[in-house]
Amino acid sequence: MIRQGAELLREGRDVSESADVCVIGSGCGGASLAAWLAEQGRSVVLVEQGGYYTKEDFDQREVNMLAKIDGGRGLHASEDVSVSLTYGNNVGGASVHYWADSYRTPPDRLLEWRDEFGIQGHSAEALAPHFAEIERDLNVFPATDAYANKMNVLVERGARALGWHVERVPQARKACRASGHCMQGCSYDAKQSQLVTYVPRALAAGALLYADLRAERFEFRGRRADTLVGRVLDRATGRPGGPVVRIQARAFVVSAGGYGTPDLLLRQGLKDSLPALGEHLFVNPCPMAHALFDEDIIQWRNIPAAWGIEEFRLARYQGARRVFGRPATSAYVEGGYLFMPNQLQPAMLAAVLPGFGRKHGELMRKLSKLGGTICWIDDVEPGRMRVDSGRRRIEIPLSGGNGERLRDAWKKQAELLFAVGAKQVLFGDAEDTRIESPSQIEAAVRQLSIRPGRNVLAAPHPGGGARMGSSARDSVVGYDHRVHGTDNLFVSDPSVFPSPPSVDPSLTILAFSRVAAGAVAAALP
Repeated sequence: MIRQGAELLREGRDVSESADVCVIGSGCGGASLAAWLAEQGRSVVLVEQGGYYTKEDFDQREVNMLAKIDGGRGLHASEDVSVSLTYGNNVGGASVHYWADSYRTPPDRLLEWRDEFGIQGHSAEALAPHFAEIERDLNVFPATDAYANKMNVLVERGARALGWHVERVPQARKACRASGHCMQGCSYDAKQSQLVTYVPRALAAGALLYADLRAERFEFRGRRADTLVGRVLDRATGRPGGPVVRIQARAFVVSAGGYGTPDLLLRQGLKDSLPALGEHLFVNPCPMAHALFDEDIIQWRNIPAAWGIEEFRLARYQGARRVFGRPATSAYVEGGYLFMPNQLQPAMLAAVLPGFGRKHGELMRKLSKLGGTICWIDDVEPGRMRVDSGRRRIEIPLSGGNGERLRDAWKKQAELLFAVGAKQVLFGDAEDTRIESPSQIEAAVRQLSIRPGRNVLAAPHPGGGARMGSSARDSVVGYDHRVHGTDNLFVSDPSVFPSPPSVDPSLTILAFSRVAAGAVAAALP
């Protein structure tokens, strides 16, 4: 059963519910957990702040879909406006607008989490059966040649020419139409988002879904969360519209995403007892490079990423490695990011391309010949979140180790683009830096500004703000995903990761959610 804001606003009455488990958030962290618990016979209420949309609502118009499925309607940014915050605000969460890239967590990252952060119960061996089941559920397969658009072909060709390790990107799709509108929601239910996979399974097993409901506060009885209090939102304005929904449950799971979960927990006044809450935030800031070619690229056709360059996934240092959030012990050489073809629709391209007026118009007239690449940077300088006077504030440092990786990513992108025939490479910065030969790369990248407002960076993969660990002194949840100091409050989303997983996080979130689901089930009397 689905209850939506419009219905609740018409009724105008407060509502009370009770269940075994209340799950807050319907993305990768919440939907699969809700489905698994419901299928085990548990009563589940699934709460989603965003709206419920289906394929008929996905009109493939960028501006319309930003307003529907992007958090903050695509307008939220870090405190200094240096990074655009990208997250979902709809049933299915960010999986509705993600690229469907579906990587297992690399074993080296799981080993690092065990050895450097003491994480237990989440090893490659422990997660392997969960990965296998999730991949079956989502129909994950390596992208075939049929899914490679022109930009993907060039990325694969360039990587091989430069001797870089390139692989087919695993995709979660069924009967994909290759429409090129993955970031606007799939109009064909081909992309296997939570909206068309685990949310329907949860509903079929008897879960109750509330859409347009903002979780506001928990009422505690000692160490136990007793009731969640939420307010119904007017979907058109995003503002609370009146009715209050109270949900009593034996266990609560916060799965509101890398931004939403620490935000909600901070608003409960937990910072004093959990000093790590809102700290250690990572976001995968992503630098882009654009390039003009003689041939048509038309980057918005087909899927975004059929090929991905893994050559630089792990950073290289002179000497010992650097650990997330700890001082450097050696000199950075290169890497620390995943390197992908980029895909932007024309309106978004218009927003991120440099220049104004006639100069910008000249570039837009060449749009079909514009290609580009993007890198997901593994942050090594942690950010932080705080709630000040009711307003969420996020700080994302771009200096130090993060800045080193940004510059190296710009450099490598330019090298590849020239290797496959680019006539001009553009970095999208406020100074409108453009170069026309490989000999200009070093100087251009050196002078690129990473000061606030000088470049276009997005932050699509947040996490770490409620990280996992053994102690409330430096973590928020234990290895069983339970919030320290509570008996029945859990977290299931990337907030628990101690550092970036070094690949698209969706499958890691899903696998961790299975571990969390087991812990929740075990905690129920």
